[in-house]
Amino acid sequence: MGKILIINGSPRAPKSNSKRYAEIFIRHCPAETAYRNLTRKNHQELCSEMDRYTDVLFVFPLYADALPAGFLSFLKSLEANPPTRKPVISILINCGFLEHEQNAVAIRMMKLFCRRNGYMTGSILMLGSGEAILDTPFKYIATRNICRLARCMTSGNHRTFSATMPLSKGLFRLAADIYWTLYGKRFGTTKKQMQTMEIEGQT
Repeated sequence: MGKILIINGSPRAPKSNSKRYAEIFIRHCPAETAYRNLTRKNHQELCSEMDRYTDVLFVFPLYADALPAGFLSFLKSLEANPPTRKPVISILINCGFLEHEQNAVAIRMMKLFCRRNGYMTGSILMLGSGEAILDTPFKYIATRNICRLARCMTSGNHRTFSATMPLSKGLFRLAADIYWTLYGKRFGTTKKQMQTMEIEGQT
């Protein structure tokens, strides 16, 4: 059984859903694991640290149908400063959309990076409804699939799989509408204000 380095590529890593997913993974993974948040200043440190692990699990959210900008910057650093022993790269990506397939373009980008730089692609978990699922009765779906991811990585029997909340699109939109309306109300922002571009100028 190898050693796994988990790198959280979320722009708000310390307070992110990606961190919560990583914590679930650590609780259910029998292999030795270490967790690191990606920052703008630790790229070189993480590139060097990868030498000590057989596997790396990148955990990050979908941003504009692609990879977060900070994570892309890290991949450029990794391309320029590869570890001596290249680990197997696995991925746990989540998006706020109900449809887990929205993550597909970002996964293709990661596979291209691995192929061009000589990394083996390991297991992949694509989660839909990532912003909400951990705070609903459907949390078990995310947990169950993260456990599957851990088993695949530790056994070397790599697979790609996906999960999301078992809701219709209409019900998901209704639930999201209620959530964001109540969220805005907490900060004195109305639904009408949130539906205009002027909200971008609010402080």
